[in-house]
Amino acid sequence: MITPGFVAAEDRDAVTAMLRAQLAGLPARSPFYAGLFAVHGVDPAALVSLDDMRKLPFTDKQMLRDSQAAAPPLGLHAGVDMAEVIRVHASTGTTGKPSWVGVTRRDAEAWTEMVARAFMTMGARREDVVLHGAGLTLFVGGLPIRDALERIGCTMIPIGTGASEKAVQALDSLGVTALHATPSYVRYLAEYLRRLGRDPREFGISKIFVGGEPGGGEPAFRRHIEQEWGARVTEGLGNADMAPVLFAEPPGAGGMRFTGGRHVLVELIDPDGGEPVDPEPGVSGELVYTSVDRECCPLIRFRTRDRVLVTGLAEDGAPLIRCVGRTDDMLIVLGVNVFPTAVRDLVQTLHPRTNGVVQIVLPSPGPRVEPPLRVEVEYGEEPGDRERLRHEIEDLIRSRLTVRAAVTLVPPGSIERTEMKSRLTRVSG
Repeated sequence: MITPGFVAAEDRDAVTAMLRAQLAGLPARSPFYAGLFAVHGVDPAALVSLDDMRKLPFTDKQMLRDSQAAAPPLGLHAGVDMAEVIRVHASTGTTGKPSWVGVTRRDAEAWTEMVARAFMTMGARREDVVLHGAGLTLFVGGLPIRDALERIGCTMIPIGTGASEKAVQALDSLGVTALHATPSYVRYLAEYLRRLGRDPREFGISKIFVGGEPGGGEPAFRRHIEQEWGARVTEGLGNADMAPVLFAEPPGAGGMRFTGGRHVLVELIDPDGGEPVDPEPGVSGELVYTSVDRECCPLIRFRTRDRVLVTGLAEDGAPLIRCVGRTDDMLIVLGVNVFPTAVRDLVQTLHPRTNGVVQIVLPSPGPRVEPPLRVEVEYGEEPGDRERLRHEIEDLIRSRLTVRAAVTLVPPGSIERTEMKSRLTRVSG
């Protein structure tokens, strides 16, 4: 069964009816899906229940790139004429070329509804003054977040990225109560403030909303951010090709719950075999999304490559998840799967001997890596004996991740910082 976990019981009939209508009309307005269904010998009109979704073929990112290359700008899967599109975003893309994402007026309204629900779930309230530290250009974590925060009634300060000095001015004078940014920028801004001789806690921020990359759910990384700012961290998870935020963490819940309502159908699959798996506590898998009522760029069974762990169930039975990394980013060391985010979280546990900043150095593009796994680690303010620290990190990686590592300690500030997403790997040479 794929439906009970991510579709509320009261929504099941409505979502089924809406999805059947979407599928019935999709081949006529999407040459991409008309061709894909024909190749796989699938009649989308034959869908009777949501469990029939497994009979439909997957869509992946490369398919979308190929579709847009064949029929620019929005591709064979656009679904509507460009005249119906009110805004265009782009996926940031951790691999390959980004793709364009169009939204109609109705799509934008659905996004605002979903994202507002997500931020309310994470703890945003009308009285909050939110410093928005994410990009306001093509990034879906920009303008759609603004729309949602304004829908809630928050005071939104659109600082964006590359303007940390303005962020400090806002923190000093506008009574900011909440910060929204990627985890990388939240840490970057704290370091920036400390270089100015300021303590992040002095500004009285009580809420930090993070998303856009893994990190907010890593226990040691989260503890570090919360200690630095004296604020509660909650995280959200979305996908540029589907919706900016689809999962959100209620404060204290220990995981994110689905907040996409009736607009998106979620499956959890085995990333290797592609078979659906039940979202029970302790299970991991890849998230797959289907547009239920999207007008522009509707997608069916879109493989996100986001690998998640089901951490538990909410009181109403809804699964709670954490994103542990992207399957695109995963490394394979002698058959062992290693997510770079897991390496970072282990190193962060040694704060203040380390500052938690790491980068894996690859001799050639992954995913396969011959041991030892080469890891650069910035030592912290109180490193102690550095040689002992280096061996301790290597032992920690070997014992927890079962791979052999070669750690190089480097001074603070040696590894490139970013105000958006962290680069946890680089190819040497």
